[in-house]
Amino acid sequence: MNTTRHNLYQNTADVKLAIEKIQTHLQQDKRCLIALAGGPGSGKSTLARYLAEHVNAEHPSQVACLSMDGFHLPKQSLRNLPNADEAFARRGAAWTFDHHKFAQYVANIANAYQTLDCQWPSFDHGLGDPIDDHISISKHTKVILIEGLYLFLPETDWQKAGDYYHERWFLDVPLATAIERLALRHQTTWNLSYQQAMNRIQQNDALNAEQVAQTKSSADWLIQV
Repeated sequence: MNTTRHNLYQNTADVKLAIEKIQTHLQQDKRCLIALAGGPGSGKSTLARYLAEHVNAEHPSQVACLSMDGFHLPKQSLRNLPNADEAFARRGAAWTFDHHKFAQYVANIANAYQTLDCQWPSFDHGLGDPIDDHISISKHTKVILIEGLYLFLPETDWQKAGDYYHERWFLDVPLATAIERLALRHQTTWNLSYQQAMNRIQQNDALNAEQVAQTKSSADWLIQV
């Protein structure tokens, strides 16, 4: 956990409220699915992990933090597309995810409380590919926190998944802040210069950010940190 971000969360009203909301759901007798969306570089993965770790410290294994990254189309599937070069250049765009599979997995988790353990894919950044059914979610886990870019898209499969969300949160971070975070991430991950990182962002991440920003109105709560 990033120590600076951790300290920021400890002193942020919306983060405290998010924790209170999760704790309220723990008192109910049903499973709750919370969708946390946000643009690239917004910090949604870090926030989701923080929330899960914080609540699980008092209520072990009661919150599962899941990412939609495991639903990236594998590289072999991208190679098989007629526009393979574009698919690799735009990897991370909504159409490079298996949204049908995502909707199925969300439905499975929503309906499995107290009856079945469920599986969820992860994403291996070293391999650059998803790992099927790498994460196990206990049938007793009450709150499922799903984070990702495209959770609120209006297209059919994304909408099908959305039918199971009890809450829709959007991490509302200024675009300039998110871009700077992305640039630093790209520089670190791929050993790029600042300008190379910015070029990469403009060719892909910025386009994705614009699409995600258009879904913000579908959230029932805008989180600011």
